[in-house]
This record gives sequence, C-alpha cells and structure tokens, in this order.
Amino acid sequence: MATDVFSALANPVRRRLLESLRDGPRAVNDLAGRFELSRPAVSEHLQVLRQAGLVREEPRGRQRFYHLAPEPLAEVGEWLHPFEHYWRARLHSLRDLLDEQPTKEDPT
Repeated sequence: MATDVFSALANPVRRRLLESLRDGPRAVNDLAGRFELSRPAVSEHLQVLRQAGLVREEPRGRQRFYHLAPEPLAEVGEWLHPFEHYWRARLHSLRDLLDEQPTKEDPT
C-alpha cells in the first residue's frame, strides 16, 4: 500500500526525519539517536516515508542508510504555490490595514 505524501508529512517526527536527511544520508541508528523514540518506532516512521517516496533506503553491510528523495516534496511545493500567493496577498492587506491605524504615540 502506497502512503500518500501529505499523510506522511502530517507527522512531526517524520518531518524532523526529513530535516535530518537534508545534509546527506544517515544510518538508521544515527537517526534514531536524535529522537526520544525506540529504534523500531523510528524505523516505522522511515518505512512510511519510504512508502511515500520521500526517502530511499540503501543497505550497506549490516546497516541501512536513508537518503532524502526530494521529488515528491517538489510536487507538494508546486501544489502549494498558488496558496502562497493567496496568503501573501492577505498578509499585505493586513499590513496595509495596520499601517492605517494610529499608534499610541501618534493619536491622529
């Protein structure tokens, strides 16, 4: 069963795992050491990320290394792009409204 990217990204542990992989591949034991979770729990999160296509696994001897697979993240970014324009416009409108409000120092 394939895991959808949004479901995989919904979990904060999985997002932190992806952040840990930005600088390069890491062994599962190294990744597990960054969390207050058991190694099997971290492995389960990595499995979800792998099923969603967000990481790839590379066996090296008795260890498994995980690599970030950024392609699905680029697709999410493309999907979110129109919403960025929407929120940017909303924030600009809010800034303009706040700029119109008098401050305590300027009671005009």
